[in-house]
Amino acid sequence: MGEQARWTRARLGRCGPPLDMLTASFRRHVYAPHAHEEYTIGVCVGGSEIIDYRGGRIRTGPGTIVVLEPGETHTGGPGNATDGYAYRALYAEPSLLADGTLGGLPHFREPVLDDPALARALRTAHTELSACPDPLETESVLPWLLTALAHRHSAARPAPGRVPGADAIARTVRDRLAGELTDPPSLALLATDLGLSRYQLLRAFRTTMGLPPYAWLAQYRVARARHLLETGLRPADIAPLVGFADQAHLTRWFRRVLGVTPAAYRNSVQDTP
Repeated sequence: MGEQARWTRARLGRCGPPLDMLTASFRRHVYAPHAHEEYTIGVCVGGSEIIDYRGGRIRTGPGTIVVLEPGETHTGGPGNATDGYAYRALYAEPSLLADGTLGGLPHFREPVLDDPALARALRTAHTELSACPDPLETESVLPWLLTALAHRHSAARPAPGRVPGADAIARTVRDRLAGELTDPPSLALLATDLGLSRYQLLRAFRTTMGLPPYAWLAQYRVARARHLLETGLRPADIAPLVGFADQAHLTRWFRRVLGVTPAAYRNSVQDTP
């Protein structure tokens, strides 16, 4: 484990606000006292970190979630002299955690949380979005996970879960995404058009379709790519036609949905009499 830090910036939807993500691995680095305007949400992925926070000292370990609230001064450094510490963190605008709650900004009495399932989900989202920060994927996944974090671990009250007219909302969103395949609108814009919060739109879509908007759109793109592959087009040419960033992005989702690479699928259908 060396001294490494890499920042990635994603956007919450097309032309949406930025969201910064940090992937860090340190052996000796000690942060000076500082504070952030955003919520800092981190998942420890190795070693142990000591953080001075709210007049006390907290310790992380692999798989723990750390939530530091906006404006709270803190430091960070290695938990011992040998292991160092590694983590993935994102810096979330306060409104992202308040969207699905009532009573103002969520307050986290405990900064270190033991929630293995949510930690895995946050780490997976961070890893995938750092590699390919797709705006719609960012907007489909992170606000949902941050709302879950607030619901499970903050003092805020959850907003009502049922969304009237969820089926019609989901169909409207689905049709807009399919109709603007290569440059989909932001969920925030769609929610405003429908008189909803983004959390309500996400809940209505997930309840009806069984998956988040970006995952539905990715599967729809794969279906379109499949038809184009059958015409003989190359995967590299098809990727931008159906809205994927590049061939690697197409391949990742094609394998996820159909179990083979686009090239293997193209070869198999061309070899069929």
